[in-house]
Amino acid sequence: MLPKPESACFVVADISGYTSFLAGVELDHAQDIIADLMDTVVKALRPPFHLAKFEGDAAFVYAVTAKVDGSMLRDTIESAYFKFRRRLRDIKQASACECKACAAMGDLDFKFVVHHGEMVKQKMGGREELAGRDVILVHRLLKNTVSDKVGSRTYALYSDACIQTMGIEPAAQGLVEHHETIDIIGDVKLWLRDLEEAWRKENEQTRVEVTREDAYAILEFDIAAPRQAVWEYFTVPGQWQKWWPTDGIIEHSGNRRRGVGTKNHCMHGKDAIIEELLDWRPFDYFTVSTLLPMPGAPKIVMTRAVLDRPNGTTRLEMRIAKPKPKDTAFVDQIAPKFKEDVTNAIGGLRQILEGQQTSTAVIDEPPLTSSLKRFMTEPVK
Repeated sequence: MLPKPESACFVVADISGYTSFLAGVELDHAQDIIADLMDTVVKALRPPFHLAKFEGDAAFVYAVTAKVDGSMLRDTIESAYFKFRRRLRDIKQASACECKACAAMGDLDFKFVVHHGEMVKQKMGGREELAGRDVILVHRLLKNTVSDKVGSRTYALYSDACIQTMGIEPAAQGLVEHHETIDIIGDVKLWLRDLEEAWRKENEQTRVEVTREDAYAILEFDIAAPRQAVWEYFTVPGQWQKWWPTDGIIEHSGNRRRGVGTKNHCMHGKDAIIEELLDWRPFDYFTVSTLLPMPGAPKIVMTRAVLDRPNGTTRLEMRIAKPKPKDTAFVDQIAPKFKEDVTNAIGGLRQILEGQQTSTAVIDEPPLTSSLKRFMTEPVK
């Protein structure tokens, strides 16, 4: 039988400055650094993406899906880039090596090309390969004129086909229109996001986090599912409704991208519990201010954090901020019912997510290249 076409989202994560970095530096430390940084980015992309293959200085990943949540996709790409920047900063600070490779690692960067289309899977050389026009296109888009026109080598480049699938207004979300001409294919409309600007805004954003030390109360749950999956079912209205007792969740965001300022109306008949996002750090934590539809109810601030646990399990922490003295009695009064409702709902969420883990077919992925971290422990002599 011929392979069946599938809708998918494709991402190529490519290291900027790779060729010049390898030229004239100590190869053993250079390859260790590249492996470490590539490992950081690929792990940040999966799930929801699966690794198709490594391509020298790039990683090709994909997710089989006909519909894409725009906020989740952009958060995934930008979160992967932020993790790369933090990792690069950390290893530069931790390494005492003065070799050329370690001195030049700061010149490395990442760019991402994102596209949505169709593919087929076929066996070649004993491995599964992705094929199709859209697989070719996402790779051809790596050779572009973005740096010449914009002057940036760190960016996320989204095809218009991907934007249409996300259902977002790209200009309203700060994306800049761009065009490339590809042989045979012709003009391709694209949308550009400067990741250096995104990184700067990430660092400037004020943190509003209820820590464990400052919390008035903490509810904790372990869920046998990846952190990104737990995050998705806690933040995407369509997924949230599958396990939380509500008549509907209405999301309001000024530019239709989830983040600080987004308000969710959790409907219960004619009443609504209103949550406003005060801090948004995918895929680590988010903080909300909650207003219950009760006379005299104060706003309750809570951080919901997701943390990696052993064996692919995620720890969910719901940290409730200390109320003002005048509101303590109210919080104490509703706490038992809230804990009961959450515990029951999490039981349903576990069934959904853990059921997905057992029903999902094992996907054959190439192993990540391990770094010996010689650049941090064994300086070149």
